[in-house]
This record gives sequence, structure tokens and C-alpha cells, in this order.
Amino acid sequence: MERYHPSEVYELFVRHMNTPRVVVDSGVCATATLVQVHSARKHGMLLEAVAALSEHGVCVRKGYISSDDGRWFMDVFHVTDAAGRKVADADALLARLESSLSAEALPRAAAGGPAAEGLTLLELVGADRPGLLSEVFAVLHDLRCNTVEARAWTHGGRVAALVFVRDEETGAPIDDAARVRRIESRLRHVLRGGARCARTVLADPSAAGNLDRRLHQLLNEDGEADSRGAAPMTAVAVQDWGERGYSVVTVGCRDRPKLLFDVVCTLTDLDYVVYHGTFDTDGDHAQQEFYIRRSDGRPISSEAERQHVIRCLQAAIERRASEGVRLELRISDRRGLLAYVTRVFRENGLSVTHAEITTRDDMAMNVFHVTDVAGRPADPKTIDEVIQRIGTESLRVDEERWPRLCSAEGDAAGRGGGGGLFSLGSLVKKNLFSLGLIRSCS
Repeated sequence: MERYHPSEVYELFVRHMNTPRVVVDSGVCATATLVQVHSARKHGMLLEAVAALSEHGVCVRKGYISSDDGRWFMDVFHVTDAAGRKVADADALLARLESSLSAEALPRAAAGGPAAEGLTLLELVGADRPGLLSEVFAVLHDLRCNTVEARAWTHGGRVAALVFVRDEETGAPIDDAARVRRIESRLRHVLRGGARCARTVLADPSAAGNLDRRLHQLLNEDGEADSRGAAPMTAVAVQDWGERGYSVVTVGCRDRPKLLFDVVCTLTDLDYVVYHGTFDTDGDHAQQEFYIRRSDGRPISSEAERQHVIRCLQAAIERRASEGVRLELRISDRRGLLAYVTRVFRENGLSVTHAEITTRDDMAMNVFHVTDVAGRPADPKTIDEVIQRIGTESLRVDEERWPRLCSAEGDAAGRGGGGGLFSLGSLVKKNLFSLGLIRSCS
């Protein structure tokens, strides 16, 4: 029989007594579905709620976070589907939120991915270069590793990837010590280059947690946010509200899916607690404001800390910006498929900036964002040649559902509103636990 420490039992008891109450209502607002979460305040609970919304595929258009600075909070989200309509499956969304926020078990490491069981997880970090992912998948193919799931981001000259593999012949996890060392050695050689050392880690898939969050963590641990040379495209400001002991974070940028998740994830992993906040979209522009303290209850205390928070938020927002042409591949999975597809990209002068690899029931459902090797938009003729070579029935161009981050000129014009603060009085009023707020769509 499994035994728990008394403090764990008490925490479980408290969570059971204060199970989050979730309300999903599509009748209140004419343009969005309203989601309300009311619960005892626990560090990370806001991130769990936002992650559940993101995993369900909904877009947060506006919302409010309010806390009594004690043990309770209320979050209100106005969400739509990707097309901007009300959520059609409100019951399924409610079930996902209740499951994600439930206290049915003591806190454990979250599942590593949709198919993490029976897989081996590779965590890769290194200097980015054209054709790198092609080389990674070629090495894995050569070492008889079947890639089942993978996600890769490139940003600031660095790359981070999570690759779930299994033995190509047996389908079992790879756990032979000699083979593990050989895989690590080959991949470290591929990831060579750059001022900082590349690293390859074979990890327990069950310890990966949310994959997007882990990618953020890998790049933050790598120092990518603090080492970028290019001017940021996102307006972030951090100011003090000394009389109440808060630091006030404001973000202004182009709206896109999972934007709120990236911001809340970064603040949580930097060990800050959001006490109050408001977020809104106007067309394709998003404005967010958060009143935060460190987990020890103190606000940001130095200029160096303030600048670090700004750089981390800017990097987190920009590293997911989907640069390049989005290509969707849906094809029967086969041995060496990823090595072949990414080699075709490389041979045609295309560089993969983002990749999401999924295998379901022997079907490969992959998404790639590609540019030319200089990071510029790919030539349409080149894209057409690649599609013809891989197969017109399998590979297609998907028109971006969301525009990319604005150009330097448009961004410079938009920064004027990004760095300013919301009206404090307006924020406090909006964050009151009022029925007027809950029932209002304005």
C-alpha cells in the first residue's frame, strides 16, 4: 500500500475541500463562451486553467483575474474557437477543465505527451542552423529509433526539441545503456556549434509535463532569452505599484493562439504569482496587464530582475510566432518518413523553424513551418516543387489562421500602447467579484 507524508495528506484534504468550481456558459455573451473558475488559490492553478483552455484549442479573447490576496481567486475567460465563434462543445470544454483542475490525486508529474507510455524522451538543445532537424531525424533513423512524437522550436539562433522515440523493430522503449550512450554521442555531434555547449538528455517521458512549457523551460535554461541580439518585436513593460507591494507587467503585441499561456507559463516558471490581471483583444492586437509578486510575497526589487522578466516574456511570446509557410503532412507512417521529408526540405533550400510531429493509428500528422535558409519567406515555386515531390495528396500549404507578428514598422507604431498601463481604477473595478462582471459581455 502506498504511503504519503502527512503534509501531502493534508494538502490533498484541503484541495478536496476546495475543489475548483468551473462554469462554462454560452448563453451570457453574444460573441463568446464565458468560462469562470473559482477556487482556493494555489501557485500554478492559473497556469493549469490556461493550459487546459489551450489544449482544448480555444482562443482567449478577453478575461479577468482577481484574488483577495489571501486563499481565493476568480478567473473569468471569454473564449472562442479558432474561427472566432462560440465554442460548440461547451460540455467537453467543461469536462476538460474539471479534469485538469480536479484534486482526485496527490500532485504527480503530468503525462509527457499523448503517447508517452512506452516511449523514450530525448531533450535536445543547441545552436540552430539550416538543415539541423533533417540531420537529427537522419541520425535517429540510422540508429533504428522510430520517432512517434516531437516538437521543435527555433529562436534567437538556438533550437529546442522534445523527441519521443521507441525501438524501430520491437516498439519498446530504448533503455540499453550502451545504445543510449551511442544515441547521445551522435546527437551531441549533430548539435555542435555555437558559443554555448549543446546538450542531449534522455529523460523519463512521464516527467516532461506540458510539452510547450518544457520547450520554454529548455530555452530559458539555455539562456536564449538573455543572449538575443535582435531588437524585440513585443512591447513589455514592468513597473512598480509600491504602495500595494505589486509589480505591474503590461504586454502589447499581435494576438495569436496560446498567447496567454506563454505569458502565464513564463511568469509561473520565473516564480511569480499573479494576483490580479486583465487581458483583451482589439482586432488582431492583444493587451495584457498583470499585478504580480514573487512567491515569497515581494515585488520585483532590482533593475536587473526587471530587465530579466522583460526579456523572458518577449522571448516566450516571440519564439512561438509561426514564421514561414505552414505545411501540413498527413500520410501513412513508414520507416524513415521524417528523415526523408526533412531531407527534401533541406535539398530544396528550406529551413524548418517550427515542427510538431504526431503519430496516431499508423498515420503521421505533422506540421512544419519553413523559410528559406536565410530566414526569408520561401519561394512559392520551391514550395510547389516540394509538394510535388512528397505528394500532393499528402502535403499541403495551410493558410495562416492567424497573421504573423507585425513588421518592424507596424510594431514600432504599435508600441506606444504596449508600454503604457491600464487605468488602475478600471482594473480594480473590473476585478471585483460582481455578478455584473460575470453576466456582462462588455
